[in-house]
Order: sequence, then C-alpha cells, then structure tokens
Amino acid sequence: LIAGATNRLRTSRQKTILFIDEIHHFNKAQQDILLPDVETGNLRLIGATTYNPFYYVNSALVSRSQVFQLEPLRVEQLEELIDRALTDKERGLGNYTVKIDKKAQQHLAKLSDGDARKCLNALEIGVLTTPPTGGTGSVPSTSASSAKKKTTDATEPVPPSASDGVIHFTLTVAEESIQQKAVVYDRAGDAHYDTISAFIKSMRASDEKSAIYWLAKMLHAGEDFRFIARRIVIFASEDVGLADPEALLLAIATQQAVEFVGMPEARIPLAHAVAYMCRAKKSREAYDALNAATEKIEMEQTKRVPEHLKNKHFPVNPER
Repeated sequence: LIAGATNRLRTSRQKTILFIDEIHHFNKAQQDILLPDVETGNLRLIGATTYNPFYYVNSALVSRSQVFQLEPLRVEQLEELIDRALTDKERGLGNYTVKIDKKAQQHLAKLSDGDARKCLNALEIGVLTTPPTGGTGSVPSTSASSAKKKTTDATEPVPPSASDGVIHFTLTVAEESIQQKAVVYDRAGDAHYDTISAFIKSMRASDEKSAIYWLAKMLHAGEDFRFIARRIVIFASEDVGLADPEALLLAIATQQAVEFVGMPEARIPLAHAVAYMCRAKKSREAYDALNAATEKIEMEQTKRVPEHLKNKHFPVNPER
C-alpha cells in the first residue's frame, strides 16, 4: 500500500488518503511504519478509534495530527436518521413499505445511547423480521366462512395496511429488535475512569440518586463488582472517616457479602452501602493529616525520635 502511494505521488502527483478504523488495534511497531510517510505527506492518515488517542496511539502520530472528538448523537438526530433510512432506496430500507409508530421510533433512538450503528441495526432487524400485513405471512386461507365474512364486511373501510403489504413497526417490534441498551463503557479506558469518578464524587456530595445511577451503569456495563466494593471501602475511610467509624465496618461487610453471594445479587449490598455512604457525615481529617505528614517527610529533614519516646526496655541477657 505504501509503495503504491509512493508510486502514485511520483507519477501523477496524487496523494493517498489512508483510513484506518480501530487504529488502537495497531501495535507500536505497526504505527511506527506509517510515521515517515505521514511526515513527508505521502499519506494522509485518518484514524478512527473509540479509545483515548493520547493513550492508545503513538505520541509521534498524535503530535502530527488534528484530533477531533465525535460526540454521541442526540435522540432527535437518531430519529431523523431512522426517517432517512426508511426512505433511502439505495443505501437504506426505502424499498420496503414501512409504517413506524412514533413511540417505536423514540424507543430505538433512546436505547441506542447515541450510537447510529446500534440504531440502524435494530431498525433493520425489525423491518426484515416483521411480516407485512396483507402479505403471505398474515393472510388466512380462503374458505366458505371467510368468504361469507368478507361479503358481510364489504361495506366497512379497509385500512391501507391490510391490502398493500405495509410493515407495521410497532413499539413491541422495537423492543424485540433492540432488547438491551448499548452502554458505551470500556473497562480499561476513559469511560471506566470517568464513571468511577462520577460515582465517588456523587457519594462525596451526598447525592444518593446520582451515586446509585452510576453504580447501576457500571454494573449494567459489566464492571467487576469487586472493584466497586474496593472503592466503597476506600471511600468509607477516606471521605467518611472519623465522622462515622461504622461506615468502614459496613464497607468491609459489603466487600465480604458480594464475594459470598456473587452476581447478580451482589448489586443489592452494593446499593445498600452506597446509600449509607451518601447519607453519612463526612470527615477527611485522618486522610488530610496523613498527607500532611507524608509531605513533611518528603520535603523536610527527617526528625529523630525524641529521647522520651524511645524504647527504654532492653532485652534481658538470657545467660545472666
């Protein structure tokens, strides 16, 4: 590829645009191969990643690039995307006659969590697996009784979906198509650290509803419940501290409880502990005192133990 780009630049003075999806999967050596041609302008590199490029892409490549952060799509944007997909005959589902309920459209948009791929995949699954009303999948076989009923009901207006093969995309279809909400969460990246930070700061601010929400998000995304329990133990000593010594006892009991019961029941003692930490009074005196003492040891001359604090008891010589 690089040789072809070099030859193209030499013969026709055309530069090559190279798009690499999920560039974080390239190791350091593979990324280094691209660097000389990016520097000379032989390649115009466009890399896409769901991870933090400052951690997962070589700093040399990042320093020569312009980083753009793409935000999740809003609900109304996803609803517009659904409308376009249902009318686009070349790249979408425009060749199907689909009538989508507003509630179904909103459900897909909300549960996609800003991810267009998740939304379009669920829409496609729903359309392709729902038989059209008035089509072969839903029309009963003709019989004497049915013919008589048709004659009887001939004066009643026939809805369009009963005669022209319309796919009716209802809320039920939407729920079956998407089922589980797509939560953006990488256990080794930004989402992991951002969410645990929001969780701890919510407990620190005594915001019980927010803390429980972030707890639920982490558990839903598959975060290790032991990691959450450890953070609660640390919080009980660091932030609650002397204001409520029983908080640490509860945190330790929670850590033991989640190990004993496992998931999914482990989420119950975790929620119990989180609610307690939010309601407890807070004191960082012990934590701040330790940090101050540590700073003194690092920055000042180490103090010798005063005489009155030394051990005055000497071991007795066993030979005497």
